[in-house]
Amino acid sequence: MAEHYHIAVIGAGPGGYVAALKAAQMGATTAVVEKHHLGGTCLNYGCIPSKALLASAELLHRIRGCASLGVSVNGTVGFDWSAIQKRKDKVLMKLRGGVKGLFGARGVTLYSGKAVLDGPGKINVTDEKGGISSFTADTVILASGSVPARIPGWPTDPNVICTSDEALHWKELPKRLLIVGGGVIGCEFACMMHEYGVQVTVVEMLDSLLPEMETALGQALSGVFAKRGIKIHTGTRVENLQVGGGQVEAALSGGQTVQVDKVLVATGRRPATQDLGLETVGLQTDRGFIRVNDRMETPVKNYYCIGDANGRCLLAHAASAQGETAVENALGHTRQQTLPVPSAVYTFPEIASVGLTAKQAQQQGIPIRVGEFPIGHLGKAMAVGEEFGFVRVIRHFDNETLLGVHLVGHNATEIIESAAAMLSLKAGARELAAMIFAHPTLSEAVKEAAEDAFGSALHLPPRKVMRMAAETEEIH
Repeated sequence: MAEHYHIAVIGAGPGGYVAALKAAQMGATTAVVEKHHLGGTCLNYGCIPSKALLASAELLHRIRGCASLGVSVNGTVGFDWSAIQKRKDKVLMKLRGGVKGLFGARGVTLYSGKAVLDGPGKINVTDEKGGISSFTADTVILASGSVPARIPGWPTDPNVICTSDEALHWKELPKRLLIVGGGVIGCEFACMMHEYGVQVTVVEMLDSLLPEMETALGQALSGVFAKRGIKIHTGTRVENLQVGGGQVEAALSGGQTVQVDKVLVATGRRPATQDLGLETVGLQTDRGFIRVNDRMETPVKNYYCIGDANGRCLLAHAASAQGETAVENALGHTRQQTLPVPSAVYTFPEIASVGLTAKQAQQQGIPIRVGEFPIGHLGKAMAVGEEFGFVRVIRHFDNETLLGVHLVGHNATEIIESAAAMLSLKAGARELAAMIFAHPTLSEAVKEAAEDAFGSALHLPPRKVMRMAAETEEIH
């Protein structure tokens, strides 16, 4: 007789494994199915390996610039790519083991193989040897994640036309790299690869890097990249790719051509929802995504979907939060997932954002006031030699509603949490301005920018208060 569980989770990425642990913590018998490594894309092909490689690159960058702090490094500053990769792999192994250990400690049953739905409550699992096992569950949480998008019609050799899946585990570095897509993944790879001596060219079809974030953030990063020698082509498309003679020739819109050794396609991700047997339970998709409500419920009773597969927010921490929400609702509680989700870009300098951008607010017809404070004005920034960047706070012009906070600068991904907490608590911009931040810290710029949104920042000259209508482009 097949095993039966209260909750079954398909996928052990940051959404799925957290959902499984939460279910077990709440007393539910729990099974989780994973066809690859524990931790999913985030741990194995995304967040963690990229940050391990970026950590080495940033250290190189800081050492090369240490003379400005009066520090001398004698001899040649170099790196061992093989050793960097081995360190990265060691980190991944440790984290995979950690997830497996947590499953054991919580009594979560792990099935290794590919899961396919086979009618209401039934799941078949095919292991790597072709063996099939089956079990049933009262509730199924789909956490199948996403895969990198590839461009139809382009050459398919993954050794030459790559995605992040391959690039994070390259055995050898290319001398010349074309990155197609100037979003988060493209920018992180550009920053990283340049520091390892790769000649990097970035092509983004929209008008700025990081096009989904506050416009000024992408513009600031473009300036940093250009100064370092990274070639940026915004408002540009790759019209054609030709592979041959040990290189790739890319024809860009506007008539330019670029010769490189490898191409990294970083144009986004698509949901991994094919071949799950969704039709056997009556589940349909929308452009591949399984749509859900704020409780993470699908239209089919007792089926939930979390993480990248539902398309609400393709970020690991969003998936984890959704996993907990789905489990609580499945076990009879009432919880909705509507909290703001911060975004983080691990270039150096870092970039972070939470809430509405100025453009999004204006598209919604919200009149805004923007406060901004340069990080370089802070004593801590000067003391540690990290003066580049700014914090931008957006509030509703007619009241104190805090709408969004956006920043670029050292440790931005850590600093953003103060703003995320305030937005989650529905605190106003005035309350953010009234907070006491430790001194000296870079996070003081958040307070100063919030004060500037009311024209009251003491460490800036007075500004004229202007009401910006929805259709107005200027924000100061």
